[in-house]
Amino acid sequence: MRTASGAAVRAAALLVLLLLVAVAWRLPWAGDLGIHAATVERLRHNLTDPGNPLVDSNTPSPYYSPWTVFLGVVADLTGLSTFAVLKAGALISLTLLASGVWRFVGTFAGDAGRARRGAATALVLLCLLFLWGTSLFNWSGFLGLNSLALTIAYPSTFALGASFHFWAWLRKALARAAGLPEFLCLGLLWSVILLSHQFTGVVASFGAFAMVAGARPWPARAVWARLAAALALGIVVLAAWPYYSFFSLFDATGLEAIHQPLYQDLPGTYWLLLLGVFALALRWRRDRRDPLVVFFALGALMFVAGGVTGHYSWGRVLPAAIIPAQVAAGLEVFVAGRRALRTVFAAVLGAALLVGAWTQSGTLGYVVPTSKLPQPLADRYTPPWAGYTWLKPWVSYGDVVLAKEFPARQIPAYGPYTVAPGYPDFFLPDETARYGAVDTYFAAGTHRAGRLAVLRRYDVKWVVGYRSDGGLAPGDPALRKVTTGPNGQILYEVVGRR
Repeated sequence: MRTASGAAVRAAALLVLLLLVAVAWRLPWAGDLGIHAATVERLRHNLTDPGNPLVDSNTPSPYYSPWTVFLGVVADLTGLSTFAVLKAGALISLTLLASGVWRFVGTFAGDAGRARRGAATALVLLCLLFLWGTSLFNWSGFLGLNSLALTIAYPSTFALGASFHFWAWLRKALARAAGLPEFLCLGLLWSVILLSHQFTGVVASFGAFAMVAGARPWPARAVWARLAAALALGIVVLAAWPYYSFFSLFDATGLEAIHQPLYQDLPGTYWLLLLGVFALALRWRRDRRDPLVVFFALGALMFVAGGVTGHYSWGRVLPAAIIPAQVAAGLEVFVAGRRALRTVFAAVLGAALLVGAWTQSGTLGYVVPTSKLPQPLADRYTPPWAGYTWLKPWVSYGDVVLAKEFPARQIPAYGPYTVAPGYPDFFLPDETARYGAVDTYFAAGTHRAGRLAVLRRYDVKWVVGYRSDGGLAPGDPALRKVTTGPNGQILYEVVGRR
């Protein structure tokens, strides 16, 4: 890549990173931010026995991971608010991700020189963020710019950043036949990734297998023994983690309907990625054991198997196919053999990245007032969730709030519990009963006695809802209206349960 073009790519990548820094500071609320905030809240109040993060029940939770425990300790020691700690965590994760991409690309760029490696890293980073499709797609563990903007404070972003470091470290350890202590550290890092975000942990594991399968020279017998020791240590750590039983997650059910959208609109979501598949084909012609090709094959096979068998949760492994294709596309500009092919590929890739950037340009709205954006960009902006800070003057930490599913995804972030969790909870034995209780309270045909029974059973102190939601009549003596929030939601205090 010519010097001027390389400088432009590095400048573009820097601007995007600065945008993500601003997004981390803004921390737009959507998706699962509530449960991660609630997890940090529980840990800052009780590090050793935090209980369920969403409902008042002493059950384990996979959200208590090494990463969230670290954030909980930071919150407790510093006294910073949970959202301030999440912002700091987002910045740490972003740094980890960018530096991880730098290290991982470096294992492929070789000794081409710092300037060339910098341009390659910048281009790969742009591919990771923009080489997707023309249908906007947001999901934790997926690195599109808009998706990353909304999930930047999630454990999945930390786990992805750690994964890039893991793969780079593993490649280098294999190449120089590193000693046992280094491989044991790799095993420990692998377990931390799996405990922090299980789906990304599977992606990291596929990537590790690919790095080993594509290692040159082929690992000696002693190196295989060290790899086995690293794997064993990682499994021991997984088994010993005190906050939840990692291996119980293999029995988790009820995740397929949630993940079915991962198999919808595939052409619109991923068609720009075909450039990466083409780059992988070129790499495969040059090296039948290319680690990026093996990585892609593992991810693609499991994704297809999930679609064929109806195990839609397997679709969460799709980054194992997406990431190597995106990395291959960025690298191919620098490693293609013929100058003409390199020039054509670079031009097509540049056009594809511009299309992808335009698709995700609404991300600017998270840091720039929409009134300041050109109308075509403002039209692409999706406002984040408003949150429930308006409850804080009245609702205390640990109070139980009765609300429907959408508010229940946000209210625990501020310290209260809800009757039913806003997200599926495999470890909560009475989950179905809790959902049924919420439905019973708000159902039009429920008698007053049935609604009061729900309030008594779960020691409910507050009810949040719209007038149209149902439940006890606004003038019922068991409730006292306290305040009205955005869009007409009402906070009621429960003053009687008889």
